[in-house]
Amino acid sequence: MAEKATPHGPLSIEEYRKLEESATVRHEYVAGEIYAMVGATRRHHRICGNIFRRLADAAAGGPCRVSMETVRLEVAGDVIPGGIAYYPDVMVVCGREPEDPYIEDAPCLVVEVVSPNTASTDRREKLMVYRQIPSVEAYLIIEQDRKRVERHFRGEDGLWRKADLVDVGRFPVPCPPDTELTLDEVYEGL
Repeated sequence: MAEKATPHGPLSIEEYRKLEESATVRHEYVAGEIYAMVGATRRHHRICGNIFRRLADAAAGGPCRVSMETVRLEVAGDVIPGGIAYYPDVMVVCGREPEDPYIEDAPCLVVEVVSPNTASTDRREKLMVYRQIPSVEAYLIIEQDRKRVERHFRGEDGLWRKADLVDVGRFPVPCPPDTELTLDEVYEGL
């Protein structure tokens, strides 16, 4: 996230959606406030593309769909006080499709690639929010300047756990089913 961009006080989610339809810059929404999105580096985009490609290949022909960077994740105020709308770097959804073609509301996997500007938000605010969404089974925080994946995931007992991978290794993702990623795949070409 970048600087706060709310023009005249808190907006409703409906006002935010209307604003976003004609905006030339994407904004994230948190409990009535909007924040302009910052640009990404080629390295950031390459990592997102690598993850998207691997997950989309795994999802092909199955019930899951994979989105990258421009599809919003919206969660209503009954789950997150005030509601949120984020643009995750990558997300996987295996359930029904919402009517709005710009929105997903029930991902099973969310991925954020951190930068110096977003690391704090991704590790605190978004971690707290994603853990509250009932459909989310895992949240990956990917470093872009070194091979490191911070994996937050819901255990079989429903409790959240954390595991880090550094330099080498592979890790499971909950969806698409029976899918794993390796650090070499995530950082391919870098």
